[in-house]
Amino acid sequence: MKSQIMLEAEQLQEELTAWRRELHQIPEIGLSLPRTVAFVSKKLDEMNIAYTVYEESSNIAACIGQGDTCYMIRGDMDALPIEEKSCEPFASTNGCMHACGHDMHTAMLLGAAKLIKAHESELHGTVKLVFQSAEEIFAGAEAAIRSGVMDNPHVDAALALHVFSQKPLGTLGGHLAPCAGVYGFRIKLTGKGVHGSTPEDGVDPINTAIHIHLGLQELITREISGFDEVALTIGKFHAGSAANIIPETAEMEGTLRVFNPDIRKRIIQRIHEITQGVAETYRTKAEIEVLSDVPPMVCDAKELAWCREVIHEVDDSLTVDTFHAMGSEDFACYSKLVPAAFFMIGAGVDDPEERLPQHNPKIRFNEKVLPIGAAVYAAAVLKRLGE
Repeated sequence: MKSQIMLEAEQLQEELTAWRRELHQIPEIGLSLPRTVAFVSKKLDEMNIAYTVYEESSNIAACIGQGDTCYMIRGDMDALPIEEKSCEPFASTNGCMHACGHDMHTAMLLGAAKLIKAHESELHGTVKLVFQSAEEIFAGAEAAIRSGVMDNPHVDAALALHVFSQKPLGTLGGHLAPCAGVYGFRIKLTGKGVHGSTPEDGVDPINTAIHIHLGLQELITREISGFDEVALTIGKFHAGSAANIIPETAEMEGTLRVFNPDIRKRIIQRIHEITQGVAETYRTKAEIEVLSDVPPMVCDAKELAWCREVIHEVDDSLTVDTFHAMGSEDFACYSKLVPAAFFMIGAGVDDPEERLPQHNPKIRFNEKVLPIGAAVYAAAVLKRLGE
């Protein structure tokens, strides 16, 4: 049976879809989302909802209700630097793409705002809706926290949903540890550039980088147990400008995903040791820059169980199973501070053969998930602040 809030959310399907499609056509990345912020601000103004825009980070915090008890719901808004190839009639054309579904999250959170505003008289406290930037580069949550988004009033607990393109509609996944921590790094190698015909006169940073790459892969296969959940990937490698020139520099960027804090600390140490050791062997200067450092997501057991009850109350046909994956989420920065729950919500298209993974340039999402997400957010708020 569907709850009243679910029925109200379903009445918003057309409007939520229109919002999502407009957002999908204006994807922006990082900490600067001017068009997205303008869109969200306009909708909040139309709903007569008070909000604050943090200009330096493009984060938005909107509040509904009054009182010191404060419950937070979060939706991220940023996109990826991917050229879209989905063939959707509303596909983006600016070289960026909402290939992770954050346009869906923004629309769902706006839908929740509209539902909650209609029930504002039932609230005994404040709901804080955080429209967040820069999740893809793991910078938005920290920027929001630095701006004071967790205060005035102080947030007591938080909830976030994330669409999942490979799960069918009507399914949600939760876990005490749903997402791994991430350590992103850049290795810059400086050698001595020379003509390609006289390599003995130079120091080749490409050669050094190759050996570092091999050493890091062997770190996983020879120093980490197969029972441990660890992934180390070098996803970016740049060096040189011509075939007959040994370049002066080479750069590589990587990402480490891991759940266990002790293993994480040890691997990071070994990344630095291998990099410096190999660089010294091949007479190359090595510098390591930390690009991201987000802990594993740890949900609160009581919040997780409570939210499962809310989901079943929203619509008893919804199923809740588990989700535990190597992907990372900077919602972990909030979950370090307050009891939090995080759920993946199935948004797979109807044909299972056409369901593609997140971050794929051809990915498509099922827009019927929009009222489900909006209803879950609204129901959680009304249950928490209505008690």
